[in-house]
Amino acid sequence: MADTPLSDEDRHAQKMAKKKAARDKIMATKEGEKGLIIVHTGPGKGKSSSGFGMILRCIAHEMPCAVVQFIKGAWDTGERRILEGNFSELCQFHAMGEGFTWETQDKSRDIAMAAKGWEKAKELIRDPEIKMVLLDEINIALRYDYLDIAEVVRFLSEEKPPMTHVVLTGRNAKEELIEIADLVTEMTLVKHPFRSGIKGQKGVEF
Repeated sequence: MADTPLSDEDRHAQKMAKKKAARDKIMATKEGEKGLIIVHTGPGKGKSSSGFGMILRCIAHEMPCAVVQFIKGAWDTGERRILEGNFSELCQFHAMGEGFTWETQDKSRDIAMAAKGWEKAKELIRDPEIKMVLLDEINIALRYDYLDIAEVVRFLSEEKPPMTHVVLTGRNAKEELIEIADLVTEMTLVKHPFRSGIKGQKGVEF
């Protein structure tokens, strides 16, 4: 007697069962935990947005966290409003920048503000109570050499507590930073409304 052909649903169930078994086998080997160095870079939109998404996850898990903004400090952003207005007991927010360098047009002031931001970042990262620190747009400060990449790499490699996550955003991440990172995501620009003459939109860009 010939076997009854499997239905589409049965074939799908068998395929998913095999995938689950393979996935479970892989997951069984993953037992370690550590504080990650996470880099979001690339020309596409979403680098800061992703970092703030992680901050909100920390808040949802009642994990103390902090944000240091290196460039957008002068902006009135939705992220800043909601974090300072509703979650200040769990998330510290430090706006250290005064705008993009082409707006300030004052290199010495930009360098001084970046240095101040980095000192605050180190203080927060060293705090054993804080579980994640988002260094928003620090890659811009590093790109223009407002901060010493060697010092940033040394600190993250040698002084970051083992279970503290640090997220660094901004395009053009330095190779030295990518080398020590545990997770690197490059946002690819496919299409952006700015190229069609549309300015940044509230709720999307800020």
